[in-house]
Amino acid sequence: MLTKIINQANIDLFGEWLKETEKIVIVTHVSPDGDAMGSSLGLYHFLISQNKTVNIIVPNAFPEFLKWMPGAKNIMLYDKSKEIADKLIADADMICCLDFNGLKRIEGMGNAVKEAKARKVMVDHHPFPDDICSIVMSHPEISSTSELVFRLISRLGYFDEITKEGAECIYTGMMTDTGSFTYNSNSQEIYYIISQLISKGIDKDDINRNVYNTYSECRLRLMGYVLHTKMKVYPEHHAAMISLTQDELKEFSYVKGDSEGFVNIPLSIKDVKFSVFFREDTDMIKISLRSVGEFPCNKFASEFFGGGGHLNASGGEFYGTMQEAIDTFEQALDKYKPLLTTNN
Repeated sequence: MLTKIINQANIDLFGEWLKETEKIVIVTHVSPDGDAMGSSLGLYHFLISQNKTVNIIVPNAFPEFLKWMPGAKNIMLYDKSKEIADKLIADADMICCLDFNGLKRIEGMGNAVKEAKARKVMVDHHPFPDDICSIVMSHPEISSTSELVFRLISRLGYFDEITKEGAECIYTGMMTDTGSFTYNSNSQEIYYIISQLISKGIDKDDINRNVYNTYSECRLRLMGYVLHTKMKVYPEHHAAMISLTQDELKEFSYVKGDSEGFVNIPLSIKDVKFSVFFREDTDMIKISLRSVGEFPCNKFASEFFGGGGHLNASGGEFYGTMQEAIDTFEQALDKYKPLLTTNN
C-alpha cells in the first residue's frame, strides 16, 4: 500500500471535475525532459481511456530519445502551431499543468493558459508553486511528477484503467528524473510503484535501452570531447564543471537531447559530490546542477543562477558570457566550500 501523499480533498475535487469535463489540455514546461513527457503521456493515456478529448501541448521540441514513447507523435509543439494551440487552450474545459510550478516555465504559452477560462490543475514536485491553479497537487518530497500521476490515478480508483502504454510512460518519467534511480529515489514506495507498473506488462530493461542506448555517433564523440577537454575538476571543493559553447555544439552536429546526462558524469569521480553543466543557448547559458549526499544544489542554483529545484537536482540560467558564468560559479564554490568539504 502507498502512503496517501495527495490531499483527499484534491483527489475528490479532481474526480468531480473529471466527470464534468470533455475537452482537456495537458501542458508542460519548456524543453520537456523525461519526467515532463512521462507524466504528460501517462495522464494522457488514462484520460483517453475515460473517453475524454485530450491534447498535449508543449512549448518546444523534446529530445529524440523520447519520441518512441506511446502517444508522443500526437504531441503539439506550441512554437510550431501557436494559432491552433491557442484555440485548443481557450476551448478547453480543463487544463492540467504538469511538472512546472509557474507560468514562466512554459514561456510563450503562459499568457494563453493564464487567460483560459478552463478549470486548472497543477501536478508537480517543484517547491514554491505559483497561484495559477485551483487544484494544486505540489509535493517536492516526491521524486517525480510521473510518480504523482500514478498516485493520482490510483487514488481515484482507476489503477485497473492504467494501460501498458500509460505505464511505460510513467516508468520512463520516474526513471529519468532519478538518474535511473540513483538519486532522490531512496523510498521503498518508488519500488512498490515499479512493481505495479511491471504488472501492467512493461519491459523496464527495454525502456532503459530506448532512452539511454539510442544516441547518435555525434553524441558519443561530443561526450568524448567533454571528458577529454571540457571537464574541469576542483579537488579542493569536491566539485566539477563542464561547459559547452554554441560553436562547440555545432562542431558535433548537436541536436536537442545530445547533452542529456552529461552533468551526472563527474559524480562518478571519487570524492566529487557536486557537478555543474553550462550549455550556451541562443540568448542565455542553461545550467544543470547535480549533487550527492546533503549538498543543496537547489540553494546554490537559487542564489547564483536564478534557479531552483531539488536538493540533488536543479537548474538555472545565466545571462552573460560563458566566462562570466564560469567566474560566478568559481566564486560561488568558495562561498559553499564549507558545505562541500563537510564529511570528506
